[in-house]
Amino acid sequence: MESSIQAFLQAISIPWVGLTSVGVMAFLSATILPLSSEAAFFLYLVKFPENMWTLIVVASLGNTLGGVFNWQIGFFAKNTKDSISSPKIQKMGRISTYLHQFGSKSLLFSWVPIIGDPLAVYAGWSKWPFWSCCLYLAIGKTVRYIVIAYFYVLSNSSTGL
Repeated sequence: MESSIQAFLQAISIPWVGLTSVGVMAFLSATILPLSSEAAFFLYLVKFPENMWTLIVVASLGNTLGGVFNWQIGFFAKNTKDSISSPKIQKMGRISTYLHQFGSKSLLFSWVPIIGDPLAVYAGWSKWPFWSCCLYLAIGKTVRYIVIAYFYVLSNSSTGL
């Protein structure tokens, strides 16, 4: 039993298996599930720093696809009869006015915990342009992972800046 557990742990520490796990975790954490892609990203980065750019691409892609999934939820929910009650719409009045001012560019902040996922759903609900939303989702989510990697490299650098 102990040897099979050890074999399993060795298997998941193989870089490409770990990358798949990071990608899946990044996707799931971009949905409404309360998960942290940053933790999986950082743990993988610590174990395999030589794969930093591949890790950034995989995590960004997974997280962006999760945001696109949220956009689709909002888009299709808008077409569902009675999917939201009017008192909720009235509460959203001020926020939606602000968001519509910036449109798809608001999705640069889709990585922010708690507000990011509903923001992507709202973009789909409001039928903001799909490809524009994808672009801003990708930029915001990728910059976040680059910043995490930058600070990791900076903290492990003996020369500093």
